[in-house]
Amino acid sequence: MLAYPAGWRRIRGDRGTASAALLDAHGRYLAYLNLTPRQGREQLATFAAFRVAHNRAEGDADVVAQASAHGLGFRDGGRGTCVRDAYTTATSLRFVEVACLVSGPRTSSVIVAAAPPGQWAKQWPVLRRALAAVGT
Repeated sequence: MLAYPAGWRRIRGDRGTASAALLDAHGRYLAYLNLTPRQGREQLATFAAFRVAHNRAEGDADVVAQASAHGLGFRDGGRGTCVRDAYTTATSLRFVEVACLVSGPRTSSVIVAAAPPGQWAKQWPVLRRALAAVGT
């Protein structure tokens, strides 16, 4: 289950995922959240490098890892590894994201919280709360 703030709306994503976004009056992304079940090759110890490579493989350009952290605590006893990176999409939009692999007693998931660089400082407190709400 993906927790997102009032005023955001659910958006369509890949099958089996949950996504929500905050859009401006012109439909441009101000912030984005996505929760995806672990799909196989993600591992806590190597998730930061995996995520950067995954973004490149999906067609993102100028992917830059900015920071990562391991052994983070999440709800329900889950443990996680997170990476903060920045990239340019195939449609030339620039985003900063924090992506976390969260593994726990019941499930493992990847949660992504993203915003354009100009919105990052404003949106980060809300995105951080959504990341912290992920249970396993």
